[in-house]
Amino acid sequence: MRKITIILLCSVLLGGFLYAQNRTNGPAVSFNRAEHNFGTIREEIGTIATQFEFTNTGTTPILIQRVSASCGCTTPTYPREPILPGQTGKISVEYHTTGRPGSFNRPVTVFTNVPDTVFTLHIRGNVTPRQQ
Repeated sequence: MRKITIILLCSVLLGGFLYAQNRTNGPAVSFNRAEHNFGTIREEIGTIATQFEFTNTGTTPILIQRVSASCGCTTPTYPREPILPGQTGKISVEYHTTGRPGSFNRPVTVFTNVPDTVFTLHIRGNVTPRQQ
C-alpha cells in the first residue's frame, strides 16, 4: 500500500511539473511579419515608412522597453503604454532616402519584457539616384 501511495504521489507531482512547463505564463509577442520590402523607390521621395503589427499572445501585458535602429537613416517609433493580452500594437519605421542611393537592408531591434527574447525586424529596398 505504501508503494502505491508513493508512486501515485510522484506521478501527480510529475504531471503538475509537466503541465506547468507547457503553459504560457507571462508575456509573449507574435509579429504579423518580420520584414518589409519597399522595392525600388526614388531618392527625391525623402522619407518612406511602414508599420509592423504585433499581438500580445501571452497572459500578462507587453512592455516595449526600447526599439533601436542600425543607423541614423532609420527612425522607429513604438507604443510606450503596456499592450494587454489579446491586444495589438504597431511599431512604425521610417527610412530617409535623401543622399542614400543604392540598395539597403536595415535591421530594427525590438526589446520587450519577454524573457530571453530580442526581436529583429528588417526593412529593405533600392533607392534610385536623383536625376539631375
